[in-house]
Amino acid sequence: MAIEDWYKQLPPVTRVYVTCCVLITAAVALEIITPFTIYFNARFIYQRWELWRLFTNFMFFGSLGLDFVFHMFFLVKYSKSLEEGSFRGRSADFLWMLMFGAGLLTLIAPWVNIQFLGSSLTFMMVYVWGRRHPYVHLNFLGLFNFTAPYLPWVLLAFSVTLRSNAVVDLLGIVAGHCYYFLEDVYPRITGRRPLKTPGVIKALFPEAGIGFMRTQPAAPQPAFPAPGVVPPPGAER
Repeated sequence: MAIEDWYKQLPPVTRVYVTCCVLITAAVALEIITPFTIYFNARFIYQRWELWRLFTNFMFFGSLGLDFVFHMFFLVKYSKSLEEGSFRGRSADFLWMLMFGAGLLTLIAPWVNIQFLGSSLTFMMVYVWGRRHPYVHLNFLGLFNFTAPYLPWVLLAFSVTLRSNAVVDLLGIVAGHCYYFLEDVYPRITGRRPLKTPGVIKALFPEAGIGFMRTQPAAPQPAFPAPGVVPPPGAER
């Protein structure tokens, strides 16, 4: 499949987000902008009104290279799987989920030493995807099998093993669990849905909503290692 055809087949929210990530990274690589003008800095945001930092810090995943390609591959996989799966026909709800996660991460960011939150937002998608596909079986680098809800914890353990910044993954897990509880668990308990998508967001997507797709048990498939680690050849199907 040609890259153009593949790009056009991406669901709308995923396509826009990935495009912004590529454009921001290309602009940094071409020295049109620098990472110092787009990273998250609470003081610059609230004192200097550099509001663009609230958005750009989610769109930069490092310099162009193999590591960036893998981050984009990881992002596209789970963003696309969510938007075409449990959010199928409900791109407005998917966008609202990302906005909720980004807002929560932004509130936490001043208390942790993280300048770019895109990886945490991606990890949030992994958490929600795993919770909404409880019967999907995964295989980690051919070592052991597990079901999808355990994927974030497997990746977190892998990050700790590699001595990566586990805080990035933990923030994504926190944001993902908060969304999952408020959207999937709390409404079943109380009958109320606190994260109902605002009408102004729905107005951006005229398509009719389609109900939640139930997932069925599936054959084992490979899980990705933590962002920044290239999977072995043949690990992706």
